Amino acid sequence: MITKLNHIGIAVADLDRSAQLLSTIFGVGERGREDVPSQRVKVAFFELEGVSLELTAESAPGSPIGKFIEKKGEGIHHLSFEVDDLGAELRRLEDAGIQLIDRVPRPGADNHLVAFLHPKSTNGVLIELCQRAGAGGTVAVGPGGGGIR
Repeated sequence: MITKLNHIGIAVADLDRSAQLLSTIFGVGERGREDVPSQRVKVAFFELEGVSLELTAESAPGSPIGKFIEKKGEGIHHLSFEVDDLGAELRRLEDAGIQLIDRVPRPGADNHLVAFLHPKSTNGVLIELCQRAGAGGTVAVGPGGGGIR
């Protein structure tokens, strides 16, 4: 079950410059930074009252974020929603005809497993589903599992 908005993902070309800009605008510092090698990105986290922002920049050439910025420029990249059982949610959505980018969750930032839904199935919005790693539930989709546990 989808439980809440986890964060808004913003694609940026220069993480340091963009983090400084958000610090200036909102008057808050970063909650932290993280490299996510599996997605070839580096991330800076900001917490505002009830809203989390995730600045995401390319850490290696050819990353999906780099391609996004090249094609569309900097800006909102995705909305991330927390779920209590990522595997079950992916199965439910796939059964409902929603096109999945990820059939098997992968490691994401901030100790979460993540999977994306294709914007063609979600009115042009890239949606990320996330589940805190080790929070229970299933994360494998399809016969034989094979997902991250």
